[in-house]
Amino acid sequence: MAKPSPPVELHVVSDATGETAARLVQALEAQFPEQEFVEIRHPRVESEDDLYIAVNRMRGRPAVVVYTLVKPELRDAMRTLCRRAKLHYCDLLGQPIEAVARVSGQAAKMTPGSRPPLNSAYFKRMEAIEFAVRYDDGVGRGLHTADIVLVGVSRTSKTPLSIYLGYLGHKAANVPVVKGIDPPKELFEVDPRKVVGLTIDPNRLVEIRRARVRTMGGGARNRQYAELLEIYEELEQASKLHRRLGCPVIDISELSIEETAHRVLRVVEERSTEPAPAR
Repeated sequence: MAKPSPPVELHVVSDATGETAARLVQALEAQFPEQEFVEIRHPRVESEDDLYIAVNRMRGRPAVVVYTLVKPELRDAMRTLCRRAKLHYCDLLGQPIEAVARVSGQAAKMTPGSRPPLNSAYFKRMEAIEFAVRYDDGVGRGLHTADIVLVGVSRTSKTPLSIYLGYLGHKAANVPVVKGIDPPKELFEVDPRKVVGLTIDPNRLVEIRRARVRTMGGGARNRQYAELLEIYEELEQASKLHRRLGCPVIDISELSIEETAHRVLRVVEERSTEPAPAR
């Protein structure tokens, strides 16, 4: 049997919270599913002394450094320290800041922790997120004003997907497919080009629902919710509804929320250029 690889330390160094670098680190980890990682954050670094302390913790270890430092002098110091310690490093902000400055002809503010301005795009996102919460799980009558309508059984990520689409600036409503309950009539009155079905592998759904049942308590009704036969019947009902709606269907079994969102946006955008089907 092959000896397991030692954990790789992913050090996130930032003059703010480190959230930007942390998101990249998570994406990196997903590309190496067999490798164990340890994420270590060094937030709010303000001086070269702070950088020296951080790098000393990594010296001689299986470490990769990912840093977001705004001030040029701190970026230069970090690069020098990493080279001396023979550490692999990635500067996330330096080159992009310099590239934008060259193209725009404007100097960057160089303010650590700067936030985007409260412009129209920001308020559009906030409105879309509020919309997703208001019209979650078929609540209310927001289907006609939604940009996107998601249709699927329970635990196909409809709610987090709607909120993430809202974060991207798109108003998403979602309609649950529930065994024995008819969908709202409004679903058949909205523009069919903005309706997207969600499905999932039955066995994967069993795993997700059983985990959910453990957190809710194992009553008879909850146990039935996670039974494979029950799930097959629900998915079949959803499939019939999807065919009736004539909507594209995305299998979310192996997809992240981000991947699903981009697929949803792509199919909705493609269908928006087609003539509206007759009802």
